[in-house]
Amino acid sequence: MTTRTHPKAMKDPRIWAIFLPGFLFVVLFTFYPMGKMLIMSFFDWQIGYQQISPYIGLANYQAVLNDPIAAVAIVNTFAYAFITVPMQMVIGLGVALLIHGITRFSVFFRLGYYLPVITSWVVVALLFRYIFSNAGLFNYFLTDIIKITDTHIGWLSTRWSALFAAMLLGIWKGIGWNMVIFLAALQAVPKSLYEAAEIDGANASQRFRFITLPGIKGTLLFVSVMLMIGAFNTYTPITVLTNGNPAHQTEVVLTWMYFKTFEALDMGYAAALSMIITLIIITITVLIFVVFRQKEDRR
Repeated sequence: MTTRTHPKAMKDPRIWAIFLPGFLFVVLFTFYPMGKMLIMSFFDWQIGYQQISPYIGLANYQAVLNDPIAAVAIVNTFAYAFITVPMQMVIGLGVALLIHGITRFSVFFRLGYYLPVITSWVVVALLFRYIFSNAGLFNYFLTDIIKITDTHIGWLSTRWSALFAAMLLGIWKGIGWNMVIFLAALQAVPKSLYEAAEIDGANASQRFRFITLPGIKGTLLFVSVMLMIGAFNTYTPITVLTNGNPAHQTEVVLTWMYFKTFEALDMGYAAALSMIITLIIITITVLIFVVFRQKEDRR
């Protein structure tokens, strides 16, 4: 049985009193900062007392597009996102399927996989920095245990090997969150569908393809969008592991934006970069929705 809100109820001032705090919160901490950032991107923004910020048009956007370090940061962010997001989803869904299929010790396994999620980013990033350091555990494993090399590798000293370490950290840290979300979605799929499919002779892969995936399609969409947004907001792993070094080659958009804002004090440039990243995230989100809609239409 469903209930509908009567139109007269919306005229009740108490209803608007309930919505008003949340609406003001969104306006003050989401829409106003975005609008302010958009305005700042067209000015040579100065933060000093009574200093004038001259209007410079699209010069900040041109500076971002012509900046080789900004290009490196954007490419690094894309690489981080398109590696960590699918891996987190695939492994998280796999773990959720395994836990969903057992009856004993499921709470223990849920807790074990979720522990990395609630662990401090700084703590685990420091741990990974030790593991991938020149005298760390990974080099010890390669040189002294399996002995495939005689020299220690500077994993955090080059661009892609350092990003590889950051990607591993991001994947490991996000599996538990994906597991919980997918586990909740799996529990909402009616068991009668699986029983009917099994009676009809469908094997495990067919049940997964034609029952599980369609049943959690909305969750897949939600998780992919949230993870993509989170990947473009990654900051702590890169800052702790490399701080953008060597020579800014491991920067991601958020670390480079922080550098330009608080160290170079180039507020207008940082605002322009933030708006460009916002447009990129919106575009990727729309594309994800289009892909899911096309798959739905094919069915």
